[in-house]
Amino acid sequence: MQVKAIAQTVFLATAIISGAVAQAASPGVAIRDYRSVAISPAGDRVVSLESIDTGNGKRPHATVVVRDASTGAVASEFDPCSTCSYDKPSWSPDGKSLAFVASDSRAGSAWLYVAAGGKTRSLTVLQGVGSTARWSPDGRTLAMLATVGARKETGATAAGARQIGEIGAVEDAQRIATIPAEGGNLKLVSPEDTFVYEYDWTPDGKGFIATSAKGNGDNNWWVAKLSHVDASSGMLRIVATPGTQANMPRVSPDGRTVAFIGGLMSDFGSVGGDVYTVPLAGGEPVNLTPGFKGSFNSLVWRGKGLLANALMGDKSNVLSLDLQGHRNVLRSAAASTSAAEGRMSFSADGSKAAAAQEDFEHAPAVMAGPIAAMRAVTDDNSSLQPQVSVQNISWKNEGFNVQGWLIGPRATQAGKKYPLIVQVHGGPAAAVSPRYISAGEQGNPQLRLLTEKGYFVFMPNPRGSFGQGQEFTLANRRDFGGGDLRDIMAGIDAVAAAAPVDTNRMGLMGHSYGGFMTMWGVTHTNRFKAAVAGAGIANWISYYGQNGIDQWMIPYFGASAYDDPAIYRQLSPIESIKAARTPTLVYVGERDVECPPAQSMEFWHGLKAVGVQSSLVIYDEEGHSIRKPEHQQDLRKHIVDWFDRYLGE
Repeated sequence: MQVKAIAQTVFLATAIISGAVAQAASPGVAIRDYRSVAISPAGDRVVSLESIDTGNGKRPHATVVVRDASTGAVASEFDPCSTCSYDKPSWSPDGKSLAFVASDSRAGSAWLYVAAGGKTRSLTVLQGVGSTARWSPDGRTLAMLATVGARKETGATAAGARQIGEIGAVEDAQRIATIPAEGGNLKLVSPEDTFVYEYDWTPDGKGFIATSAKGNGDNNWWVAKLSHVDASSGMLRIVATPGTQANMPRVSPDGRTVAFIGGLMSDFGSVGGDVYTVPLAGGEPVNLTPGFKGSFNSLVWRGKGLLANALMGDKSNVLSLDLQGHRNVLRSAAASTSAAEGRMSFSADGSKAAAAQEDFEHAPAVMAGPIAAMRAVTDDNSSLQPQVSVQNISWKNEGFNVQGWLIGPRATQAGKKYPLIVQVHGGPAAAVSPRYISAGEQGNPQLRLLTEKGYFVFMPNPRGSFGQGQEFTLANRRDFGGGDLRDIMAGIDAVAAAAPVDTNRMGLMGHSYGGFMTMWGVTHTNRFKAAVAGAGIANWISYYGQNGIDQWMIPYFGASAYDDPAIYRQLSPIESIKAARTPTLVYVGERDVECPPAQSMEFWHGLKAVGVQSSLVIYDEEGHSIRKPEHQQDLRKHIVDWFDRYLGE
């Protein structure tokens, strides 16, 4: 890849046009990926988006695959657009048809497809961005989220639109749109000045429950309200204004009650909290699960009660809930699960479920069957071997139960001590969950490369994370880098007692909030000998005016940077830059909306000014997530080389 020097240690990584995808795969590397798994209403079939990573570094193209839920045998496969990426497929109420959106980002177009009887047909094409197809309860109408004339991909993690002209004069509006299932004209239903984040049909098919906000869609999810949208008139009525962030609104079968997940959430899509209910007619939300020692991340109605998924410590759990708050754990696994809607997909009667499941040592498989007895119905990845060793590390600190994961080489030498890298997750409201580490590009190749080099990698879930309950998630408000860093340092002691690590050779790394924690860490302790800060935040005051998502900060800081600047300065790494001694690699995407590159530039500049070894890499055309395969490969090389330079023997 080509790298252009800006200054002595600043680089702008430029994109390379991808060539044709190679067909050959290295032995033991090719892996089949399953995403957006959904079980049919009768529970007899599953659909997923499947692709094969051949280990050649190119992003694989996924197809829509339908399988028998008992045997895993492929019943049909759909791929109407070879240049498109597909959004999560949705079963019709009778289970005879599928609907899904196909998007071609280069063409700026999205198609709504219906698949049935082995064939697909296009219902409509949208110039813009589309997602989330949903059938009406009677199966006669399809709805989707549509952004006509979108200036960027949906979501704050996507590369931002170019900031030219009158800024903020025109905002993308993601709206609910409907079309007859037999074909016709696409009708934009919800108001044109409102951005809809999530939606679901009401049981009578006459409207929708949604989370929505006026104004910029990237910025305002944190103040989104629960709203009802009339399917005929488009009239929007506010159902509730939750005191928390809200996700996954669902209306009960009798049409009276809305259930949703509410809690302190730092990113749209990173879901965790308690289960709340509120009358569809409007009212004050009531917490159905106060004091729950975990974080709910999926929710559906089945009959008079709810089925939910929740992270509880190191386990992903399926639970049943009634409206009195009674709950029962139906399934538990120390693994990550994913489905088209949240973490688990359920049949119409709630007796069966399906999801893609994986952990650090076991590659993804489609699981299906009765909830308590789900089993793998695919074996495409069964020959893939574990690439790393894994330990669940649990410890106590300052009254909290804390948990994390330690990844290391498959084999170690007796008596030898190995360097340790602490990797802090983003969020902060998130959690590290088990994901397969493969021999190729799929999964987390960064971790595999580090362990192959002889590093142990510790991934803690300190206070502020999901998995231990809302009190734990709320515990880092107005305390970024305080209690959470103390949790991490106590976790290092737990790691040292459990594994052969050399705590005199430690590195620190992270992305987003993890990038901030890295910047904070190297300005508040000298225990780390090298660091990598990705898309971090150096100065909360300047960040408040630079980023495109300032609304997320109010629940954490309690006020804006203009109303309470002291706390923003107190928690800014740049205020302690003179204490820094740790060589630090800094990287960021050129068009990052969430953590603008100016923050990384400011921190790099500060390190250079105080004489600390540092390099800055800015990736061309990238947003908050580094997505282009060639950039991902370049970044991994930079990270490994950096740690080798300062932590090698």
